[in-house]
Amino acid sequence: MSEPRTPGQVLREARQKDSLTKRTRVLSVVDQLLADNEPVTFTGVARAANVSHWLVYADGVREHIEAARRRQGRTAANDARTSARTPPGWKVEKQLLREDNRRLREDVERLKAAVRRNLGQQLDQFGAADLGARVDELTTDNRRLQDELAKAQARIEQLASQLKEAEDDLAAARTSIRRLIRTENITSTTP
Repeated sequence: MSEPRTPGQVLREARQKDSLTKRTRVLSVVDQLLADNEPVTFTGVARAANVSHWLVYADGVREHIEAARRRQGRTAANDARTSARTPPGWKVEKQLLREDNRRLREDVERLKAAVRRNLGQQLDQFGAADLGARVDELTTDNRRLQDELAKAQARIEQLASQLKEAEDDLAAARTSIRRLIRTENITSTTP
């Protein structure tokens, strides 16, 4: 038979499990940032994964983030060569979309923080009898905020779709122009 676990062992196992969960969350955030072509930074990863800055610099996690940053650096160098051929208007449009996305994310975080602060203040003010009604109000507010978040995310997706469609149109126009020029060259060189 096994001996009963001591409180220290139970606490150690709980901390190990929590650490593994947080590290897994950090690694998935890094992979998601790479997939979304978002910049991978230590602060950004810590914020997105909702972990401490200490954890993203810990052994085993730091190396993964640094490797992702190096990959992005190589991709950025390749993109710089490619983007030299794209019109400046597209660069501006892309930057504006990124700024909109960043602003929307900040708005969502600001709204979440405001809800948390207000909830804490209001819970301090209410008695036990008022809490049931207050929970209903907060649930309604939560649904409303989730709807706003969904609308903001839908707007982001809509803008990204419009950008993709415009890029596709631009690529098609370039291909058509190349064919037209090639045809003109062939007809002008034949006697």
